[in-house]
Amino acid sequence: MSRIVKPIIFDYNTNKRLIEDLVKEYPFLKVDISGRTVLGRGIFSFSLGSLHNSVIIAGGFEGSDGTSPLLLYMFIEDVCRSIKEKRDLCGVNIRRALSQLGITVIPSVNPDGREINLYGTEGAKSLRKFISTIGSGDYSFWQSNARGVDIRKNFSTGFEDFQKKNMENGITGPFSTDFAGEYPESEAETKALTRLCRVRSFRQCLSVSSGGETLISAPDNHLIPESELMSKIIAQGCYYPLLQTEDENICGFPAWFSKEFSKPSFELKAGEPDSAYSDCDKIYERVKEALTVFSLM
Repeated sequence: MSRIVKPIIFDYNTNKRLIEDLVKEYPFLKVDISGRTVLGRGIFSFSLGSLHNSVIIAGGFEGSDGTSPLLLYMFIEDVCRSIKEKRDLCGVNIRRALSQLGITVIPSVNPDGREINLYGTEGAKSLRKFISTIGSGDYSFWQSNARGVDIRKNFSTGFEDFQKKNMENGITGPFSTDFAGEYPESEAETKALTRLCRVRSFRQCLSVSSGGETLISAPDNHLIPESELMSKIIAQGCYYPLLQTEDENICGFPAWFSKEFSKPSFELKAGEPDSAYSDCDKIYERVKEALTVFSLM
């Protein structure tokens, strides 16, 4: 059977097409809209297995990141195929495991930012004039959402430090990257994630981003006894070095999750910073076991 998810340019139309194709092939895949952006684009979540004993995996926080959404869609497809064909994934009986456990995946947290990165002001729709005033004309480095807020830095954990750095770097308002927002959880994308986590009580969290080939353990993981062994097992699954951090090198989402719920949380930086779409298959094969192990621990 050929793969539905292929290494192509990831945008919102690709997002919707993949949803349609995956649900058609795997009708047991549960799809929800966790929230909508200021421009009305859906923030889609996918769930498999138990909803009451689930992990959360999220990617696509940066507009410039078209790799992590594809990696997560590849993982969703592999899990679905393993269930349908009753075969193991990375040596794990997925059907049996998901009778007790669950996986929730949000491949693209920041769809507005992705459209702006690819299509400039046209991707901003009704906010094109606003985006043109804060953009440089080159949107290939755009990371923020359509309100000029960097979602990675809009969580309560580390927010004051991010604001301080914004001031030091002369960033006093909406910008293409790094602006933390006026207050924590000011953005629809951030609210969608935090609300879902508070309602569903996930047992652990993984953020996936592109570039770096590193597994980062959230700052507060050192307070959680099981997280040290977990981090070593996950890192071994992709042969990435493990980094323990106390600064903003980790995406704000896993740092917030670990502090908010006292549960293990990590960020997986997949592939090299200059990886292309054509590298997605190779990158996915490297991280597939880590994603599987994390989901079923």
